[in-house]
Amino acid sequence: MNAQQLVDERGDLWLALAPLWLDREPSERDYARMVEVIERYDMTLNELEWMFRLEMAPVMSRHQLSIASEWRQFDDYKLMKQLVSHNLRLKGWRRKSWALFSGLTTMMVRHRWNALMNRVAVSRGEKA
Repeated sequence: MNAQQLVDERGDLWLALAPLWLDREPSERDYARMVEVIERYDMTLNELEWMFRLEMAPVMSRHQLSIASEWRQFDDYKLMKQLVSHNLRLKGWRRKSWALFSGLTTMMVRHRWNALMNRVAVSRGEKA
């Protein structure tokens, strides 16, 4: 997979979910937008969980831990470059390492993710 394919296949989803890592609780409007974008993708809740853990959290958690982090909003272009770069390298031992440490990289936003997944489940008429 190349960079353009990643942007085409995941870009909108990644950017829609990025506010989970901002220094404020997402509003109901934010959550509604995230659910709307998620519903455009044919992904199960389990697939979404692993996308969250492996594709996004390793990059996004660095923003939370950085002193010079972007707290109110992200530069979409810069963020997309970081996400694409990470995902192009997400193979073999790197993928296994991130899977192993995904609990640490998702810890700070887990409550937001769970709230979002509950909304997605309700939207789909599933049990969360």
